[in-house]
Amino acid sequence: MSVVISQIDHFINGRRVAGSSGRHGEVFNPANGAVEKHVPLADEAEVEAAIAAAKVAFPGWSETPPLKRARVMFRFKQLLDQHHDELARLITLEHGKVLSDAHGEVTRGIEIVEFACGIPQLLKGDYTEQIGGGIDNWSMRQALGVVAGITPFNFPVMVPMWMFPVALACGNTFILKPSERDPSASVRLAELLHEAGLPAGVFNVVHGDKSAVDVLLTHPDIDALSFVGSTPIAERIYAEGTRQGKRVQALGGAKNHLIAMPDADLDQVVDALMGAAYGSAGERCMAISVAVAVGSIADSLVAKLAERVKLLKIGSGMEPDSEMGPLITAVHRDKVEGYIASGVAEGATLVVDGREQHHAKPGFFTGGTLFDHVLPEMKIYREEIFGPVLAVVRVADFASAVKLVNQHEFGNGVALFTSDGGTARAFARQIKVGMVGVNVPIPVPMAWHSFGGWKRSLFGDHHAYGEEGVRFYTRYKSVMQRWPDSIGKGAEFTMPVAK
Repeated sequence: MSVVISQIDHFINGRRVAGSSGRHGEVFNPANGAVEKHVPLADEAEVEAAIAAAKVAFPGWSETPPLKRARVMFRFKQLLDQHHDELARLITLEHGKVLSDAHGEVTRGIEIVEFACGIPQLLKGDYTEQIGGGIDNWSMRQALGVVAGITPFNFPVMVPMWMFPVALACGNTFILKPSERDPSASVRLAELLHEAGLPAGVFNVVHGDKSAVDVLLTHPDIDALSFVGSTPIAERIYAEGTRQGKRVQALGGAKNHLIAMPDADLDQVVDALMGAAYGSAGERCMAISVAVAVGSIADSLVAKLAERVKLLKIGSGMEPDSEMGPLITAVHRDKVEGYIASGVAEGATLVVDGREQHHAKPGFFTGGTLFDHVLPEMKIYREEIFGPVLAVVRVADFASAVKLVNQHEFGNGVALFTSDGGTARAFARQIKVGMVGVNVPIPVPMAWHSFGGWKRSLFGDHHAYGEEGVRFYTRYKSVMQRWPDSIGKGAEFTMPVAK
């Protein structure tokens, strides 16, 4: 029986548009390994068509009062609530994460939309009267123009919504270039925005690979770029985009640590690590991939973790009892398992080998892996694996743990588990990482705060969403104004009569 492969479209100027480049990528169902969809890979002309539509739409949308833009966001939020299940299913079918994780992703994206609904307040400027002789001074924030977002496969709904709700609410028009591995949700979001009343051309989706990205990087009508992905690509995007005179916000890789102090609640630490290291098969930029065991907690921590990792229920994300789904592609699974082989070769203790948990059925599955006695010079410690591999590093004391984290090139997220308030306070102040959790394993900021790391986890001056997002997607303008004082100077002046 032949398999029908569906075709995914671009979304340009308010409607679905079939790809015309003659190139396409394959979209897999990671749970069975089958190609189920083809996604068009745009050529230069297709990207330029989306940019042109966004440029035409910008004057009208940017002049739309913020209150009216907010009302579109309110309607969009309502539609997201209504289509929550549909979006979660799209995520699971193309990404592979379990359905509960997919629902959580949609929820976190909706929270950014809720924040963007407050844009009339968020865009308010400051005012000072009479700073000099008859001179008043005030400030305003104005939209940039056409902006673009380049997003990864691991959160096909949430990460785009870190960007476009705030950008649109600020009055910009937007080009989204989602991952070609799980692109369907982006087109659905575009349709829901259009249904919410967003004018044609204000939000566009163009699928593609490096060729599409290069057009966005160099096109003179793109004013700003937001990116989330690996550090090498983030660095390239930032360097080339800023060289082209664009504003760039590029979030890169991570190697997130969880420090377990001897006084921590052991069961709480193990529960936290199971969710943070193996949830979404470790394909999260905020996943914990290093557990730093301080002093006497190490042996009992590794023993309890090993028991739990071996019992992980691995299967299709659509199966209700699955705790961990497949990886996104066979290529990525093989890369992750290559890191496991590297850890063994470099002398780390392999406590649980996820490679032994391959399913007999097709699909891109691997099990949870646990290493002990990992050293900082090992590849599995230094590099971002982006898979269900947890490395335990043993240190003697708190100071050694802080030094270990601060010396790593990445500074995205970190967590400390302790029952001592003084230790927690010192940790929050001393650690050189952008997002910090105390007895919280994945400290992703809420929508009204902002997301971003330090060091080689972020290129640019602005974190994502929240008030940092508003600043990124607007330009600050200061206005000073003086009018001739006609009152009492002999000029005619008539007091208006109230009617």
